[in-house]
Amino acid sequence: MNPFLVRARRHVAFQLGAVLLLLFVGTALVSLVWTPHPYDELQMRAKLLPSSSTYFLGTDHLGRDVLSRLMVGARTSIAVGLIAVALGMSAGVALGAWAAARGSWVDEALSRASDLIFAFPAVLIAILITSVLGASAQNAVLAIALFNVPVFARVTRGAALTLWGRDFIRAATAMGRGPFGITLHHVLPNIVSVLIVQATIQFAVAILAEAGLSYLGLGAQPPLPSWGRMLRDAQTYIFQAPELAIWPGLAIASVVLGLNMLGDGLRDLLDPRLRLLRVG
Repeated sequence: MNPFLVRARRHVAFQLGAVLLLLFVGTALVSLVWTPHPYDELQMRAKLLPSSSTYFLGTDHLGRDVLSRLMVGARTSIAVGLIAVALGMSAGVALGAWAAARGSWVDEALSRASDLIFAFPAVLIAILITSVLGASAQNAVLAIALFNVPVFARVTRGAALTLWGRDFIRAATAMGRGPFGITLHHVLPNIVSVLIVQATIQFAVAILAEAGLSYLGLGAQPPLPSWGRMLRDAQTYIFQAPELAIWPGLAIASVVLGLNMLGDGLRDLLDPRLRLLRVG
């Protein structure tokens, strides 16, 4: 059996995180072909119903099935999170690797630009972008991706700098390889595990940010369901139907917890130094 799988079977946090992530992704995939009821079907006569055999998690203030909207909301969160992290990771890894390879003013400029972006809270940047461009899922993706760029740039730069002083990098330089070739064939393959772990963590941050923007009315717009918007709609009926806030809140907490546990587990399993510490 693969050594990674052997270690993974012994890592409880990794297993729990993987199970929660599979449930999350599985729910989103199922919603593509089936939901108990149409997620945007209005039934005013059936509004604020409790859980029943017809509506497993009840209905909201417009008579829409809560379970169906949770399932489609998972799809929204995955789409926004994946695209935002992919965009931020692509730009951030390229900038971080370039700064580590070139050094001098390029490295300094990247560091100062990252400090400038980190000086502003992510939500504030997202509000600024969506206020200028308009509230939509696409602009929420752009806002979240922008904040991810300096995160991945710093992680890539730090991990790459530890490699540029190694003997095998010096040997590649002596053989005539340029900075681009060394980065592509020697540096990036050796830091991919660090990037995978960071991407998992940033995916959780992106889902949380998307829920926050939707709660503020700056994310996915109706009739597209979003967990954050479901929380916003539920606050008016918190005493009359508190479960309307419980279900989306539980969904957000479970997914973020699962992704964080998965990220921590991957860090333990992929980092040889941490594996030695665990064994010791």
